[in-house]
Amino acid sequence: MRVAPPLLAVCLALAADPCAVMSASPVRHAAGDVDILVAGAPQPRYTHDGRWYVEAFKGREYAIRLRNPYAVRVAVALSVDGLNTIDARETTAANARKWVLGPNETVNISGWQTSQTEARRFEFTTEARSYGQALGKTANLGVISAVFFKERVPTVMPNTSNDSANRRAPAPRLSAPAEQNAAAAAGADKRADDEYAATGMGHRTDHAVTQVWLELEDTPVQTVNIRYEFHLQLVKLGILPPTPGADPHPLERRERARGFAPGFCPEPPRQR
Repeated sequence: MRVAPPLLAVCLALAADPCAVMSASPVRHAAGDVDILVAGAPQPRYTHDGRWYVEAFKGREYAIRLRNPYAVRVAVALSVDGLNTIDARETTAANARKWVLGPNETVNISGWQTSQTEARRFEFTTEARSYGQALGKTANLGVISAVFFKERVPTVMPNTSNDSANRRAPAPRLSAPAEQNAAAAAGADKRADDEYAATGMGHRTDHAVTQVWLELEDTPVQTVNIRYEFHLQLVKLGILPPTPGADPHPLERRERARGFAPGFCPEPPRQR
């Protein structure tokens, strides 16, 4: 028997009074309330030059776990590669559609929300195969961003906005030229040392949501940005050590080249 997943609430828009006093809540920049899950396991986070990094595994699907550490509801603007995970739009965090979490609630966002009942799984892939590349939006590949806003007034009101039909529009579909360009790029023969991680659309999954209207504080209480890269790129950045016995980067190997070694020219092995 198939068990239906729990409904997740989506915050459509802000209804904050523009004349309201700015929130005095401190802005946190820790990553403890956002985890990247591969096969259900949270991936290690690494700090480097003031940023958080996780390792991407090409071809593997992943999910993003959000935890609300507060005693009130929060709305989380969540983007992958600069694209809102609800509607794939590029906006500010304040204007973005958001995921709503109850007090101290934890939820897993497993993919791009393509309708009110389905999502397409997040999948680590190359830039050429990414969802952003297919949409022609590649300025922010390789970053996951979550911005938390507290609810100002603990009430839920039905959505009566005149533009609700537009807000309920599904994520943009790939145009025929975009699909063709993505397929052509995916067929290009690229070396692994020149490949950089991005997120594509994986398998379809049931992911039902409901829509609510919240009044939020003007200032976010927490902002989390996580960069993700393939292992080789993390090694190049100095975040991870080289794998013992692994072949060095071609440029490093060439820089270690020397002209002569002692001895004579060896005879080639005899062919039978």
